[in-house]
Parts: sequence; structure tokens; C-alpha cells
Amino acid sequence: MKKILVLKSSILDSYSHSNKMTDYLIENWQKNHKDDLITVRDLAKDPVPALDQATLFAFGKDVSILSDEQKSARALSDELINELKAHDMIVIAAPMYNFSISAQLKHYIDFIARAGETFTYTEAGAVGLLENKQAVVLTSRGGVHKDKPSDLIVPFLTQFLAFIGINDVQFIMAEGTAFGEEYAQQSHLQAQKEIDTVISTKNITAK
Repeated sequence: MKKILVLKSSILDSYSHSNKMTDYLIENWQKNHKDDLITVRDLAKDPVPALDQATLFAFGKDVSILSDEQKSARALSDELINELKAHDMIVIAAPMYNFSISAQLKHYIDFIARAGETFTYTEAGAVGLLENKQAVVLTSRGGVHKDKPSDLIVPFLTQFLAFIGINDVQFIMAEGTAFGEEYAQQSHLQAQKEIDTVISTKNITAK
């Protein structure tokens, strides 16, 4: 049985192109692999708070000396990290907002990036602690940004995921969604073909 964690991060709910990609993957994965477990976390409907000084200090101190607010933040971070560790594949829905990821997804990243939990520092530099995991990033964008300097999502998420130990990453894109219904539909059809390949193999082709 494969365990898949799906992270939605769009503020547009049913209007979201990345949510449509994600829902397509979930529906068709469940049809083809009924024994697999899919966990969905919607970071827009159940947001992670912004990182502040008190929260950052809470991540590195003895729980017994923390304030109630800090304990709550620490508990949420523990929950998110344990959830991440418990799954084999991570599906990240990452719509492009102003050339990068949404604030909702960035807040999540800030809460799971913890020394001693998802990475550690060594004499040779930082080493990721999450092993034997794969990631699929479903990213939608109103324009066309693939392989261009304007796309900050691919380099950022590639860098961060490697930082915590996830190096098997595939990006599936629906681009030009603001160019009209026909263009958006064709973009989604191409993305769905790539998603179908992931589903049929229960694996990814890292790029």
C-alpha cells in the first residue's frame, strides 16, 4: 500500500486550476489503486499561521518553558512533520501567485523546516532527513513560464525539497490558463496525460 499526502494551497477553491489537477489525480488514483491511502490537507481552508519570532524560538527550545501559544505552534509543527514522514509520496498543488508559490504553501514550508526533524546541519553542510520519498508538484499558471526566469516555483521547490531529503521530484504544469477557455482546456488535457502516467506506474519520472 502506498501512502500519498496531497497538499492543496489555492485560495480559489473550486475556481482553482491547481485544485482541478489535484482532484483529477485523487479521483483517478483511487479508481486504479483502491488499497492506497490518500490524505488531503487544504492549506487554504485550514491555514498554517505565519512564522514569527515566538514560533521560531518554540521550535528549538524545551517544551516545558514555552508559553501556551508557543506550545500550540510547536504541536502543529510536530503534527505536520509526522504526517509528512508517514507518507511515501507528496503531491503539492502549487498555483503561481506573482511568479512564486502562495503564502499558504510558504507558511506550511516554514513549519516543516526544522533542524533535527526534517534536516540536520553537518560539517559538510545541511543534510535532508526525509528518505525514500517522492514528490509530484502540480502547478498552474495564468501565463507561460516554463524554463523561463519568471518561473520561481520550480527552482524554489526543487531546492527546498532536496534540502529536506526529497530528490525524486516531478513537475506537471497547466500553463496559459488565462489565455482563454480553449487554451486552458488543452493545457489541462496535457497535464492529465502526465498525471495518468504517474498513476499507471505508481511512480514518477524525475525531471
